[in-house]
Amino acid sequence: MVQFDGLRPARLKVGIISAGRVGTALGVALERVDHVVVACSAVSRASRQRAERWLPDTPVAPVPDVAGNAELLLLAVPDTELAALVSGLAATSAVRPGTVVAHTSGVNGVAVLAPLSRQDCVPLAIHPAMTFTGSDEDISRLPDTCFAITAADEVGYAIAQSLVLEIGGEPFGVCEDARTLYHAALAHAGNHIVTVLADALDALRAALSGNELLGQQLVDDQPGGIAERILGPLARAALENTLQRGQAALTGPVARGDAGAVADHLSALASVDPQLARAYRGNAVRTAERAHAPAEVFQVLQGSAR
Repeated sequence: MVQFDGLRPARLKVGIISAGRVGTALGVALERVDHVVVACSAVSRASRQRAERWLPDTPVAPVPDVAGNAELLLLAVPDTELAALVSGLAATSAVRPGTVVAHTSGVNGVAVLAPLSRQDCVPLAIHPAMTFTGSDEDISRLPDTCFAITAADEVGYAIAQSLVLEIGGEPFGVCEDARTLYHAALAHAGNHIVTVLADALDALRAALSGNELLGQQLVDDQPGGIAERILGPLARAALENTLQRGQAALTGPVARGDAGAVADHLSALASVDPQLARAYRGNAVRTAERAHAPAEVFQVLQGSAR
């Protein structure tokens, strides 16, 4: 069992299953506060390369060996693989009693760890509310990241909170039955914003295509071009304004009730790609609902006006 010196747990032998984007980033963060990653599993070539780069002193070992040597076992596998992994570990008794077993799944709480809990392991759900791309930024962002923790009892919450605070994160509790809603909120923000921006970049590139005014370079579809430089400051400002001012940050033709502009937008987008127009329409409907837009805007979005 983990011992405490104030809020600082004893230095732990950490095992990581597996060396994906999340697992390696957390492994580095834990080693930076003097825990030791004693073993990790890595099946794919990408995982092995990631482990070699970020955890060069950590041996890559089979899953049972990783589990058997760990005092803190980190299960950083995709959500769809977690339950099977836990069942397999429990069936082989690979995890020693008293081991702290923490998974990084957003949608799951500690119920998924029940087979190991029955073998006297300490179950924790510790999910970083962050997107991971496999880049250097994954590690540098962790100290400013909030972590959703769910545990079976106060001891578990204390351990999880201590580990998160150690690596510079901010812990917050999520009830077992609220994990799916919590995860949906994060997916809506972290995933759909990518889709919205990617669609906007496509439309902007189409608008600028062939235009070399003011010495502007030809537009292409590679990241970092003029389209990204145009939308970047706008999107960042919109994000910061929303986080600081909430609904008051909403601007644009829908919020102003400019039905004519919305109709023109839909027509222009449809000429480039009907799917872009459909995506704009769907987001505009929700924006209109939030902004309590006039009926004329809803009529345009429903296709009953120009």
